[in-house]
Amino acid sequence: MRTTTSRRPELLAAGAATVTVVLWASAFVSIRSAGEAYSPGALALGRLLSGALALGVICLLRREGVPPRAAWRGIAISGLLWFGFYMVVLNWGEQQVDAGTAALVVNVGPILIALLGARLLGDALPPRLLAGMAVSFAGAVTVGLSMSGEGGSSLFGVVLCLLAAVAYAGGVVAQKPALAHASALQVTTFGCLVGAVLCLPFAGHLVHEAGGAPVSATLNMVYLGVFPTALAFTTWAYALARTTAGRMGATTYAVPALVVLMSWLALGEVPGLLTLAGGALCLAGVAVSRSRRRRAPAPAERTGPAGEPRPGDAERV
Repeated sequence: MRTTTSRRPELLAAGAATVTVVLWASAFVSIRSAGEAYSPGALALGRLLSGALALGVICLLRREGVPPRAAWRGIAISGLLWFGFYMVVLNWGEQQVDAGTAALVVNVGPILIALLGARLLGDALPPRLLAGMAVSFAGAVTVGLSMSGEGGSSLFGVVLCLLAAVAYAGGVVAQKPALAHASALQVTTFGCLVGAVLCLPFAGHLVHEAGGAPVSATLNMVYLGVFPTALAFTTWAYALARTTAGRMGATTYAVPALVVLMSWLALGEVPGLLTLAGGALCLAGVAVSRSRRRRAPAPAERTGPAGEPRPGDAERV
């Protein structure tokens, strides 16, 4: 019972990370529909407004106040980089390059998170984390290459995807210190609001495109805001507050494998053997990166039948 209680925070953090990667994987299916009717900026703004509305209602119900001043620097930076800039640039970049190139460039993000976390936050870089990330990165690239069609890649699109990866990494590393002063819900809510304000210049595009968009595309945009943004970013922040940035970044390498599974189930896209192999590499790498080296058991104290030290032990100590 004592062991279960002591591991409860770790189990809750692992559960929160699982919710995040599942919902972020589902976002790729919804983006396909919404992206056909909405431009990158309009889609990002609609998603952020939906997420901010959902998070605002939850904050009111839970009576969450304004985050303390010490948390605002991290909230502002993560809101600008991750919630705002990242979403627009990623939507734009994925329209310019094929899936293989996007997978190669964007999945540099978790590696940058580990490096920035070590440099700016003092996070450790254990060999298991580095090895697991290398395996997962190879798997993510394999999945992307196997699922890419005949689409071309432009230098501009590669640059956009690289900027998205850098913004993602910078946003995560900036968010980590803020979680020491504010709750995961506060950090996510106000970060989402900052991102929405940054995307306000796209408001005209959003209004114009919403008038001609099919209902399914608009519903997918709202879904992106409520679940992969409001819920998944909150569970992400909850888990990030309880582990290192590098380990959380490595966890997101499970997303490509889940995208393959969801595309199979929801869209009927049967994956090939190369795609399945890449997904397996992603999951294997995540398992390695989140594993910990077993500690040798401490030598048991020599005791007598009644639990008392045996005669003579005191003299030998």
